[in-house]
Amino acid sequence: MSNADPITLEIIQNSLQAAADEMFAAMRKTAMSSIIYEVLDMGTGITDAQGRIASSGAGIPAFIGVLDKSVQFILGKHDDIRPGDVFITNDPWHGGVTHLNDLVLAMPVFAGDQLIAWAANIAHNSDVGGMAPGSLSGDATEIFQEGLRLPAVKLVRESVTDQAVMDIITTNSRMPDFLLGDVWAAIASVRVGAKRLEGLAEKYGANTFITAMENFMAFGEASAISELAHLPKGTFELSEDQDDGRVFNVKITITDTDFIVDLRDNPDQDAGPTNTSQDGTYVCAQMVFKSLTDPETPANDGSFRPLKVLTREGSVFHAKEPAAIGFYFETEVRVYDLIWRCLAPHIPARLPAGHFSSICGTFIGGIHPDTGRQYTIIEPQIGGWGAWDGQDGNPCIFSGFHGETYNTPAEISEARNGLYVDKMALNTEPGGEGKFTGGRGLVLEYRIRTDHGFLTAGYTRSKVKPWSLEGGNEGSGNYVEVIKGDETERYSFVSGLDLTTDDVVRVVTSSGAGYGDPKDRDTKALALDVKNGFVTAQAATDIYGSHT
Repeated sequence: MSNADPITLEIIQNSLQAAADEMFAAMRKTAMSSIIYEVLDMGTGITDAQGRIASSGAGIPAFIGVLDKSVQFILGKHDDIRPGDVFITNDPWHGGVTHLNDLVLAMPVFAGDQLIAWAANIAHNSDVGGMAPGSLSGDATEIFQEGLRLPAVKLVRESVTDQAVMDIITTNSRMPDFLLGDVWAAIASVRVGAKRLEGLAEKYGANTFITAMENFMAFGEASAISELAHLPKGTFELSEDQDDGRVFNVKITITDTDFIVDLRDNPDQDAGPTNTSQDGTYVCAQMVFKSLTDPETPANDGSFRPLKVLTREGSVFHAKEPAAIGFYFETEVRVYDLIWRCLAPHIPARLPAGHFSSICGTFIGGIHPDTGRQYTIIEPQIGGWGAWDGQDGNPCIFSGFHGETYNTPAEISEARNGLYVDKMALNTEPGGEGKFTGGRGLVLEYRIRTDHGFLTAGYTRSKVKPWSLEGGNEGSGNYVEVIKGDETERYSFVSGLDLTTDDVVRVVTSSGAGYGDPKDRDTKALALDVKNGFVTAQAATDIYGSHT
């Protein structure tokens, strides 16, 4: 062990964060797909030699907890790990955690002959094969239909690309040029991270480098346990109806040293693609736990040591191979929101009323009318957040699960894909009223430019709407409409729906739920709501009472 002084250790710890951020910037600036470089549907991270997360970059919070699990799987599978190697995986039963579109790349970092760390990243790729363009289909019943499975294999061997593996990956994609560009961006990213970590180890010594990571994790654990003291103690339970008629259950036990999430009492895995892996469920609990304990500091392995998650194999939250898993994100956001809702009445200072709580994944594709090439727009949507005691909810940001990401600008969508964006506006339909109102959702209209297009979408919180607190009104609900001439059809889940020229896909995301009795809303705030068009004068009188 090193006897390095605390200042040196702090410098190394901050350098780890800088390296993860530089990896993120490298990938963002070189990727081909707008889902990566605009939306930032990606994540970067650094683990220690054992695969324990040491530092992470920006992007989707859910991805922070993926990379360590991927590296640990690689370590368990491979004995021959050498400098310059790069591994790739996407399979949830082989270290991939999420779904096949999310490619994880990991590169070992050496100081001499000693393995000291890993640089890793993950990003959603536009098409990895399977039965449907975009590699997502609501009709899938097994993972084989969802695309090419990469079971933690070497893509680069001692700095030399395995062209056979690369050819297999690109040949199975309907968008091989985009996929190839995105994979090379990911390779560049991990190489940047590895170079920075090698430099740190050379400058300070491998032992000091390792000590810095261990101290940082110990600090994360101590911070988490310290914050547990400020949370209510006991066991809290919740059962919640879902849009599809199922009931999800959670039991949470909080002690001075443990935060236990019990999800064993839940339905069997689905015959379709709305399942998630055990690791994916654990990630959801990690996100809520981090937000309640120490949200201001970087996440590392120590941050999550007090957390325990219990699941039942064969359930929707711990699916068995070869279950379809493409729409895992809608199930995971339900886990995230289930834990949040269970604890919100007991921790009101940290947890607001329910938000739109869906990825609202919208996949529109076809043959581009200008280039003749396959295009697939992959668009998670923004929506409204719930109100707090003393504060209205935020309008039009991503769900807590999707986190630090951005919507694609209309100009980019139109330039890269075979459609127009006719409208982007706040959703002003009723919902979310309260003493403090929920933030507004989104109305977004895509108009199709090709004769042979398709729509696949998966939204939850459509029937069972965002939940309110203290007598507020629930949110408005998420849905997508398809307008064909004079006919309009409404969906929450739809797969491979035929689209043709001038069809309109209208995305409507929910407003967040309200907090407190609407009749107690401040008259000045209500007047501003009416002025901004969030509510009509007549509706204000009907909802908020005669004081309007």
